[in-house]
Amino acid sequence: MPEEKKKVCFVVMGYGKKTDYQSGRVLDLDASYRNMIKPAVQKAGLECIRADEIVHSGTIDTPMYKQLLEADVVIADLSTANPNAFYELGVRHALRPFTTIIVAEEKLGYPFDVNHTVIRRYKHLGDDIGVGDAQRFTAEIVKAIKEIMKKAENDSPVYTYLKGLKPPMMTVAEELAAGKAKATGKKAALGKRGGPARASKKSRSTKRRASRAGAAAVAPANETLSVLLGRADEAQASGDFAGARQLLLVAREMMRPKDDREEDPYLVQRLALVTYKSKQPTPKKALEKARDLLLTLKPDSSNDTETLGLWGAVHKRLWEETGNRKYLDEAVRAYERGFFLRNDYYNGINFAYLLNVRSAVRTDKGEAIADFVQAQRIRREVITICEQYLKSELPPSRRDGKDTKYWVLATLAEASLGIGDQKEAKKWLKKAYSAAPHSWMKTSTDEQLDKLKKLLEKSPLKAA
Repeated sequence: MPEEKKKVCFVVMGYGKKTDYQSGRVLDLDASYRNMIKPAVQKAGLECIRADEIVHSGTIDTPMYKQLLEADVVIADLSTANPNAFYELGVRHALRPFTTIIVAEEKLGYPFDVNHTVIRRYKHLGDDIGVGDAQRFTAEIVKAIKEIMKKAENDSPVYTYLKGLKPPMMTVAEELAAGKAKATGKKAALGKRGGPARASKKSRSTKRRASRAGAAAVAPANETLSVLLGRADEAQASGDFAGARQLLLVAREMMRPKDDREEDPYLVQRLALVTYKSKQPTPKKALEKARDLLLTLKPDSSNDTETLGLWGAVHKRLWEETGNRKYLDEAVRAYERGFFLRNDYYNGINFAYLLNVRSAVRTDKGEAIADFVQAQRIRREVITICEQYLKSELPPSRRDGKDTKYWVLATLAEASLGIGDQKEAKKWLKKAYSAAPHSWMKTSTDEQLDKLKKLLEKSPLKAA
């Protein structure tokens, strides 16, 4: 007796880190998926699939819409008010009257069109999920899946309010046509004399792009976006930024829109980061390549704080490489916007430092004093943010993974030094060193503090 085919749950959500524009926070949606949603689906006995785990050739749209129609259960995570997730949820609601579950991070505001729909909430800590809440939420999703699989009740507002509406189905003729196309596909792939047909212009172009990306980065036909990103993570964690860049170039080609629509910012952001860190072929050229990548995300008008932080970092380094003042001013603007949008210590401490840098090169004494004083004000705000983090243990953002606490303590040391509080600076520096998981972090902090001390010695207030 043939084994019964396992039921499928298709998960609609973004992947990677996404900015919640309502709160300014950055949420790692992969953490939500790995730690709660996927374990819950598997515990309920279903196969769990997200779009980046689908093996496909060509556009992802066809298998995605097929899953929205045919999946036994769909879970839609609307966290960060992701427009793609909302759209795909709407498609699912139009196609199927039941077996759709909506979830979201607790701080998502209720948009009007879903304020009458049950949304199951979970708590996100910025880059991770608390163990207790993960267990609670996982159990809730397991229960929800089992209940809706037992009893088919409308959870789609389309079928709830439009009584008598019949859900669409793939017709027998369409299924036969699809089967026929699959059967004749091999014949179409052969030339008139039985050899391989000449590659299309599009496929030749794709191969050229893959070749430029490097042989090591070419993904096997069955390698999904999720696997590629995982390999890029490993390369980046080991310091192989050039290798991570090669893999992300392939991932970008997989996800690149056919027309002039905008790309997914997460992939572009990651690619920009490893590009400038690779320092290839030269540090300056790597920075220029990263800058060109970020230009596609429109940093001059973007409210994405990840984009702004990267834009600031690239221009800060271009300033250090070239001494060109325009790069310094651009870095200051980026960190300033990022700080006021997110209210976080990372953008804040960089903004303050660059204000001191600009103060030191100002020719107008009044402007130099204004930058210096503003830097001190920003540092006082940063100190408050960091102290709140230490009290709550809930990071507003975690740019450095498990090492966040060290960077918060080091930031407190730098901010205290910047406002002239030597005693507090020594206290926080001692705590930071005791929490440092890697020796290079201490070296990095010492170098930064030495730079800041030299800038403070040039204070325009001394001569005022």
